[in-house]
Amino acid sequence: MHLLLLTAWTVLWFAVVEPNGGFSWHYLRTGGELIYQGSSGDGTGGLNLYAHHPELQMGPISFLVAGLFNPFSEHTGQFLAAAFMSLLGLVILVLAGRSAATYFLGTGTNHQRLRQRVLIAGLAFIPMWIEVSVRFGHLDDVLALFFTALAVWFLTRGNAAAGGACLALAMDSKPTALAFLPLILTLPKQQWLRAGLWCAGLVAVAWLPFFLADPQSFAAAKFTIPNNPASALRWLGANDPETPDWARPAQAALGLTLGAVAVWRGRWAGVVLLGANARIVLDPSVYTYYTASVLLGTLLWDVCGQRRLVPWWSWIALITLYGSVFVVPDESAKGLVRLGFVAVSTAYVLFWPMRDRRNRNRPLDRMEEGPVEGPWGPMWDPDRTRPWAGPPAAR
Repeated sequence: MHLLLLTAWTVLWFAVVEPNGGFSWHYLRTGGELIYQGSSGDGTGGLNLYAHHPELQMGPISFLVAGLFNPFSEHTGQFLAAAFMSLLGLVILVLAGRSAATYFLGTGTNHQRLRQRVLIAGLAFIPMWIEVSVRFGHLDDVLALFFTALAVWFLTRGNAAAGGACLALAMDSKPTALAFLPLILTLPKQQWLRAGLWCAGLVAVAWLPFFLADPQSFAAAKFTIPNNPASALRWLGANDPETPDWARPAQAALGLTLGAVAVWRGRWAGVVLLGANARIVLDPSVYTYYTASVLLGTLLWDVCGQRRLVPWWSWIALITLYGSVFVVPDESAKGLVRLGFVAVSTAYVLFWPMRDRRNRNRPLDRMEEGPVEGPWGPMWDPDRTRPWAGPPAAR
């Protein structure tokens, strides 16, 4: 029932937003056309794409997927892409629920309450997902967040190779997904190398051909955008008219550091939220679709990192970051709101006392195995040798 309600909620938002959507889809459509050109055309496509079009800040996977919609007319292709991206939002909610069910396996979790947490957090998540997928049509952000959610699901199941591969695909879709890399550290130490090699290998396969074919591709890394008066950067003393030289490296460094500290503190479910926080606090722009990455972070934190029924952080993020756009008139005040949310949510994730000792000391290790009924049907044991007979109360 909760999935039916979330599906109806998604369809409603899609119907409202789609007629005026696709604000940035032309970037993806252009990139999708250029990447499939190869040696044909005017020589600015194929592996020369980033050298001649540094404004296209999306990853190669995003352009390869976007190109699949090019055979259709521009309007039809945009509509189909928006529908596809909206569907991935529902898949993410399923993955988040399954990740939580697997993580809490054998702990006596009330799965009816888990379904309710997914539903309540999902009601906050979907509007921002429609913002990034339909209103703006940012396939790169959509794919990066989808592959990150898929990586979390694999990592909760202890699949190092698949988890590392999905994190690589996230970075191949959008470079800012680098901040989510500390998720690998949630695995047992003996699996770090396996996951890291898969991740590094797929990143190299996707990106190296462009830099080897044309060294001018590095120009894409130097592309700048205006420093918006509403950005949190202004409150940090960065009054440059465009992106400061240190902003992008600092984003990556801050996200990786906060994520590593979260895992060390046993707060692995907060890695995505902290990585998204690092982006919005140090980014010169304030597009509303940035909030979708924060909402994925709060979704995972509320579902996998908390045990309370009401997922407060998903709604706090939605109201604070999205609602303030409409109710706070002063640009500088909006930047202060963003900075305040990042500071408070980061401090909460890293330092708020947690009663669940398992969360603190053993991030993704199961402390005990036992029969459990998952939110989407019977869960299977890690060896896939037997289905679970029922919920813990039935034992």
